[in-house]
Amino acid sequence: MAGCLARLLYLVATALASIVAYYALTFRVDADELGIVMRFGKVTRLEPPGLHFRMPYPIDEVRRPKVTRQNIIEVGMRTGAGPGVSYVREESLMLTGDENIVDVNFVVFWRIRDAQQYLFNMQNPEVTVKEVAESAMREVVGQSGIQPILTGARQKTEQAVQTLMQDVLDHYGAGVRVDQVQLLKVDPPTQVIDAFRDVQAAAADKERLRNEAASYASRIIPEARGDAERIPAGARGYREQSVAEATGQSARFLKIYEEYKKAPEVTRKRMYLETMERIMSGTRQDHR
Repeated sequence: MAGCLARLLYLVATALASIVAYYALTFRVDADELGIVMRFGKVTRLEPPGLHFRMPYPIDEVRRPKVTRQNIIEVGMRTGAGPGVSYVREESLMLTGDENIVDVNFVVFWRIRDAQQYLFNMQNPEVTVKEVAESAMREVVGQSGIQPILTGARQKTEQAVQTLMQDVLDHYGAGVRVDQVQLLKVDPPTQVIDAFRDVQAAAADKERLRNEAASYASRIIPEARGDAERIPAGARGYREQSVAEATGQSARFLKIYEEYKKAPEVTRKRMYLETMERIMSGTRQDHR
């Protein structure tokens, strides 16, 4: 009986020792993680997903950053903390290059590119990424006017912020890759949005009137040029016609005068008869 009890205690002790050894000498790396094994604080090896052996703590220490997960940083707002969206004005209000204030909310999607740099080069990596994102956005917005940011330059702004963030983080050796910067809201501050809309409407009216004036000018100027070319051409034609008529009358008069000098009496009589014939012919037509 005593031997059976001793054997049972031995089996239980062996099982417990095996369990303790399993948890003390092994660790599991999940599919989205990378295992970084440090011996006395110095990195000795990197382990892929799976089950691995290690020396017990404090000899070996294991860090398992999630290297494939896409992380999200929110700037100017917070979601998930409660119902709806809460806005953080001290983060979102920024000054543009033309000295206007704009309310910017955006998110940054990023991943761990170098796990060792990510763990050991920055004390608080997520805070660092967020601060770099806000700083980069303020710099890009500060170099642009408010109108492009509100309208057609959103994609350009996103790309510029992403590039600047990546440059700064690489300079820090952060081991982070910025996947995307996405602007969610870009508006004038709530306190002045009505006045800003009035300014926008006035600018739109100004542009519309300018386009209408340009259209009218493009239509009326060719017409005026056509008239300017037609009037001198008509004047030249009238001048040539008048000169031709005057030349013809002068030639006819000279011809009659030559005949008159040869036979004045006959010519006077013929001119008298021709004149009376024209007069009488007109009188007969009037009586009819």
